[in-house]
Amino acid sequence: MISVFSISLGVLLALALAVVGIYFYLRDITQKKHTILRNFPLVGHLRYFFEQLGEYFRQYFFLGDREERPFNRATRAWVYRMAKNEGGVLGFGSTYNLHEPGALIFVNAPFAVLETERLPTPPLAIGEDWCERPFIARSLVNISGMSFGALSMPAVRALSLGAAKAGCWMDTGEGGLSPHHLEGGCDVIMQIGTAKYGVRDADGRLSPEKLREVAAHEQVRAFEIKLSQGAKPGKGGVLLGGKVTAEIAQIRGIPVGQDSLSPNRHLDISNIDELLDMILRVRDITGKPVGIKTAIGGWQFMQLLTDAVVRRGFDAAPDFIAVDGGEGGSGAAPQALADHMGLAIDEALPRVVDMLIEANMKERVKVIAAGQLVTSARAAWALACGADFVNTARGFMFSLGCIQALRCHTNTCPTGVTTHDAKLQRGLVVEEKFERVANYCLNMNSEIDMIAHSCGLRHAREFRREHVRIVGADGRSTALNMLSPYPAARAS
Repeated sequence: MISVFSISLGVLLALALAVVGIYFYLRDITQKKHTILRNFPLVGHLRYFFEQLGEYFRQYFFLGDREERPFNRATRAWVYRMAKNEGGVLGFGSTYNLHEPGALIFVNAPFAVLETERLPTPPLAIGEDWCERPFIARSLVNISGMSFGALSMPAVRALSLGAAKAGCWMDTGEGGLSPHHLEGGCDVIMQIGTAKYGVRDADGRLSPEKLREVAAHEQVRAFEIKLSQGAKPGKGGVLLGGKVTAEIAQIRGIPVGQDSLSPNRHLDISNIDELLDMILRVRDITGKPVGIKTAIGGWQFMQLLTDAVVRRGFDAAPDFIAVDGGEGGSGAAPQALADHMGLAIDEALPRVVDMLIEANMKERVKVIAAGQLVTSARAAWALACGADFVNTARGFMFSLGCIQALRCHTNTCPTGVTTHDAKLQRGLVVEEKFERVANYCLNMNSEIDMIAHSCGLRHAREFRREHVRIVGADGRSTALNMLSPYPAARAS
């Protein structure tokens, strides 16, 4: 009886599989969208299956440690070690190619700085003498703008707690100020994006009342007017409707479940003078430093900006400029813009600094650099170019456990960093990850100082361009101050 039942069950199962196979066969052979499936029903699905798996096989099995994009395995592993406080020590030599064009080489001093001669890297004031409440920034390395919405709630909480422990600031991104940004007690820079989320009125215009409410939080140290970001200059922020939860919708002032699409520029800023007017307006309302964030596409913008400030007076200047390289991109962006729009930070940063030096504005306007500056060497290069601070988004995402799954925009992030799926968020344990955020920041600052000491400098704010050499196409290096000479200041 049992054997007859087993045979009957097996026959039914076989029939069921045959019916399913016939159904999919007929569906594939009659559909008109996919050529492969129409010509090779059933087996054609293997092509799409392996195509989907291909990026993960390449990541873990086929590509070398230094080959992958946007961040190779060696870089990610270095960040993970920093975040876990395991140190950046390796054995048997580096796999970094010192002959590859663009490679960084720091100029070691014949007599390195002794421990007794070293000085702590000093904090730096932003907006001093120009604001009622200037911001004293303590860390060289800080958390770049990532919105609550693009990031999950536990990710924002962990970043806030970690930033407080490490003494760095956290930029809100354009999604507005949430309670999760404030939870840890860290310094916060409130970003004002083109949609003015968090500080907008019912018509989407800047609301002085809401601006004052945000500024009333002592933790909010400064405001950043976002003109563009490196991943998508000329395109506003994109948060797909699947990630617009009730809480995010309430913070942003938009409908639940609908795509959050910011305008591609501020509707009330169409030229340099209107930009400077907005800076003055926000600073007057809040009493706090106000800067701008922008990608750089050429030299006209900085020329117009510095000329206008010289004409109007230094009180009209932004208190800081966050220069975002074209290689940025922690959120959703059209590939055409991500691939081809905006100068890389390597070219943009020195030129921005040069324009400020020429206009005698370098002391007045602090410079923040961003664009794949996730390692201590890249951060030290930025400081040598003339940056005062370094921002990183994806470096801190790696510290949270990001594995570069490339799903940031899909709400299916397997590590819980960029998803609002509670089941996936469960893997991101805030009490564990905030320690890694702090470790990464503290170790970055420590290694930047270590590089400075090896260059014969007492602290990292003494970096200059002559301390870095860049490898050219012929495999030979040239000093950065020869590739990008310091300009002469204009006669006043």
